[in-house]
Amino acid sequence: MQIDHVAVPVSDLAASRAFYESALAPLGVQVVAERPGAVVFGGGEGQGMVGLRQGTEYRGPVHVALSTDRAGVDAFYEAALAAGGADNGAPGLRDFVPNYYAAYVRDPDANNIEAVCRTA
Repeated sequence: MQIDHVAVPVSDLAASRAFYESALAPLGVQVVAERPGAVVFGGGEGQGMVGLRQGTEYRGPVHVALSTDRAGVDAFYEAALAAGGADNGAPGLRDFVPNYYAAYVRDPDANNIEAVCRTA
């Protein structure tokens, strides 16, 4: 199974857009579509997309995990912190699944954004 896209409700679209543009750039992810109250990030054909949607109904936080290699996990973590994200777990192996190398960062709405590599 592969996720096609996920929508993340945000309280401040401009602040969240700036965070995600910086945090996802090391993964080759960029803005691929915009419309009033929403922006969509993607990394190319066949890759899943993350959409941000401005909303007063924000109920967060949510968890989004993005697959990459180990260097991508490290680069995501550094870029996300530099963009104002809050550390929620530095890059490293996790003991719940073999070879599960991940980093976690909280975005401006406290959503838990993860970059993960499942290979050795």
